[in-house]
Amino acid sequence: MTRATAGSFLPGIKAGLFALALGGLAAGAVSSSAQAEVSAAFRQAVAEAAYGSDAVAEFYRSNGYQAIWTGQDEASRQRRNALLAALGDTQAHGLPDRSAEVSALIEQMRGVRTTRDIGNVEAALSRALVQYATDLQTGLLVPSQIDDGMVRKKHTVDGASILAGIRDTQPYAYLRSLVPASQQYRGLMREKLRLEQVMAAGGWGPSVNAKKLERGDQGPAVIALRNRLMLMGYLQRSAARTYDAALEKAVQSFQSDHGLETDGVAGAGTIDEINKPVSARLKSIIIAMERERWLTPERGERHILVNQTDFTAKIVDNGDVTFETRSVIGKNTHDRRSPEFSDEMEHMVINPSWYVPRSIITKEYLPKLKNNPNAVGHIQITDRRGRVVNRGSADFSQYTARNFPFSMRQPPSRSNALGLVKFMFPNKYNIYLHDTPQKSLFAREVRAFSHGCIRLAQPFEFAYALLAKQTENPKDFFHRILNSGKETKVELETKVPVHIIYRTAVVSGKGRAEFRRDVYGRDAKVWAALERAGVVLPSVQG
Repeated sequence: MTRATAGSFLPGIKAGLFALALGGLAAGAVSSSAQAEVSAAFRQAVAEAAYGSDAVAEFYRSNGYQAIWTGQDEASRQRRNALLAALGDTQAHGLPDRSAEVSALIEQMRGVRTTRDIGNVEAALSRALVQYATDLQTGLLVPSQIDDGMVRKKHTVDGASILAGIRDTQPYAYLRSLVPASQQYRGLMREKLRLEQVMAAGGWGPSVNAKKLERGDQGPAVIALRNRLMLMGYLQRSAARTYDAALEKAVQSFQSDHGLETDGVAGAGTIDEINKPVSARLKSIIIAMERERWLTPERGERHILVNQTDFTAKIVDNGDVTFETRSVIGKNTHDRRSPEFSDEMEHMVINPSWYVPRSIITKEYLPKLKNNPNAVGHIQITDRRGRVVNRGSADFSQYTARNFPFSMRQPPSRSNALGLVKFMFPNKYNIYLHDTPQKSLFAREVRAFSHGCIRLAQPFEFAYALLAKQTENPKDFFHRILNSGKETKVELETKVPVHIIYRTAVVSGKGRAEFRRDVYGRDAKVWAALERAGVVLPSVQG
């Protein structure tokens, strides 16, 4: 499609009639009543064609039904060309191919014969822009319709403002400005293009046929491992036929980029990740681009980022990670998986009590109490008034999950399930960040063990980093309260946005793509939904 093709679409329409339809200068021979009739026909056609799109209808009402696309002036021609070019390039963003829509719009333009046709074209181009901007800035999919743990609420796009933007701004520059501006999104776009080129060139070569390879090994599997890591960019060109120091270092680099234990041994898990085809990594990148579009552009100058698949929690200041710690997320069962959402951290509680969630009381503790009223003795059982229940006089066998009338609370202590500090961003999912006495779990490669909340490996240091913004000596402040043994709520003077995300593909600050395993299987569901929406990989597979 050339710019001339997109711009010259009005054969069969007399210039005078076209100008009248757009509310422009009328030929002197045309009466004022004819002007009114043509202009009214244009307005009515736009209004009818905009039905069902509140944004388009709102824009034209506020705009006095002035055309922005169908004029014969240079500005209108540029807008048309810029929009059609953008619609023809949607696959660069991992969005469905819209070339058929572009062709249909051009045919609709070429078929213009009446003022009503012009109005229909005007509205069709506006609808196309609003849909393009919505897909590009908020994503194709509705997360909660894919998985009940993906409870993220997408931000919205003001379609009327989008239309005003292209009216008032240089159109090519304006359409470029609609692309998500985050460094992560731009990095993912670059990686998508790179992987597509790798696929076109044949991929990463034969897979590694071995269960385990380590320093000193030889044979065809070592050569396949060497060649694959060379093509991936982890190893310089080499003719070595032995698992030598250079290959061991390359394996370690690969392991680091894929969330694996960096022992330099190509065990089953490492070989499985090395054997993933380019197409699988490209899917992860496209999924990550869609997930990045779900996040609000206003992340917060300071925010907390928890990537579930990476098992980390980070504090980010002005785009830079200023603190990072390992985390444990919810166990991979239906009722324990950690949800994905954003909120604002408001306070921390030092020396917290653990108020046992109702689901844990009824599913785990009530059966034990029925067998032995003294079970889970470290947990207090309290009535509706907060009074401690005498276990010796209570008959727990009479209760069911539905009518159990008591609450359960574990007082502050070093053995408390929440450890010695919790970080609160009140939400209806009852999810928060906290310490834990189960420190050994942080040494595991896959860390999905909790009931849904996020456990932190270094909660004290996390607290110091948060408090540093509001007290001169955060460590002394924190330990003064901790040593009191009293449950104490500490407000954050400035609320900190918290984003709990799920990314199997990220681009590091150094510009290198890193990948993680789909621990909850959510990305597989996202990809299936993207395919249903029309997203496809390039035809060449590698």
